[in-house]
Amino acid sequence: MSSTFQQLADSVLVGTPATHDDALAVLRADEAELMSLVAAAGRLRRAHFGNTVKVNYLVNLKSGLCPENCNYCSQALGSDAPVLKYSWLSRDEALEQAGAGIEGGAGRVCLVASGRGPSSRDVDKVSDMVGAVKREYPDVEVCACLGFLSDGQAERLRGAGVDAYNHNINTAESNHGNIVQTHTYADRVDTVEKTKGAGLSPCSGLIAGLGETDEQLVEALFALRELDSDSIPVNFLMPFDGTPFENTWELTPARCVRILAVARFVCPDREIRIAGGREMHLRSLQSIALHVANSIFLGDYLTSEGQDAKADLEMIRDNGFVVLGSEEELAQRAARPDPVDPSIRRRGAGTDVLPNA
Repeated sequence: MSSTFQQLADSVLVGTPATHDDALAVLRADEAELMSLVAAAGRLRRAHFGNTVKVNYLVNLKSGLCPENCNYCSQALGSDAPVLKYSWLSRDEALEQAGAGIEGGAGRVCLVASGRGPSSRDVDKVSDMVGAVKREYPDVEVCACLGFLSDGQAERLRGAGVDAYNHNINTAESNHGNIVQTHTYADRVDTVEKTKGAGLSPCSGLIAGLGETDEQLVEALFALRELDSDSIPVNFLMPFDGTPFENTWELTPARCVRILAVARFVCPDREIRIAGGREMHLRSLQSIALHVANSIFLGDYLTSEGQDAKADLEMIRDNGFVVLGSEEELAQRAARPDPVDPSIRRRGAGTDVLPNA
């Protein structure tokens, strides 16, 4: 089977797209073939991204109290998860949080706000924040994630200096109704198309572990290829207490690596980002996953804490990679925490405690 993965890599490298059957074969690979699979997918990663890792940093501008009922989300309608809840950060607070991530090594800052979508005033508010970030850090990329966009809002964000817009499809269209009922799959696709039409780089990904079948996971990845998503965050479900998906544990570290490998074979030249839940689900295979994916989030997530930021940078260096855009030695050795369950974020945005960066 290892030779089959190498043959698939050969085929993709010369421009032949992976098929659904190819993707299912990768996803269902035997545990004994895991490293052979990583080696084959890693050839695609190296061909398109060399030894670089793109480092991203999240700033949660507005946390909790979302009217949508996404069953996986700790901020959703009906969630009893004890996460931080606060209204909009000020421009100076947003700049301070973004600056911490940039100084920690991030080349892209993701400005995120809970809710169905921004009002016109919200777009003004975020535009002001983006302007402040760009003035202070002119070379940094800014990605916004504000929910569903109305006509003209993507253009306004682009005019304010936003480079990319994140709006995940989260799961296959055939599984969408099982995880959320307050909006449709088509609503999500519509916002991705709006961002593309405005000249923003589309960032759209998925969450694995939502009860999807192998076929549905492949369906979602092919949908992302069809949407022409430039960057694909691959999240792994964090089953927060107080959400409908609490106590849902469908993933193993090896399956998570295989999911990332499928994403690489299906979308070989796209930024594959290891996103939320990597510490919990990949565990000791995080470094192996970097040989397939080429992007990570640094530090904390929206409502949960990530592993120590210095440990992330050390992991990148120890595996022979460099942070995209950085010419200097990366991080000094730091102790890695032992993540087990989701740790509710109590620092950074919305608090008086320094951010994890």
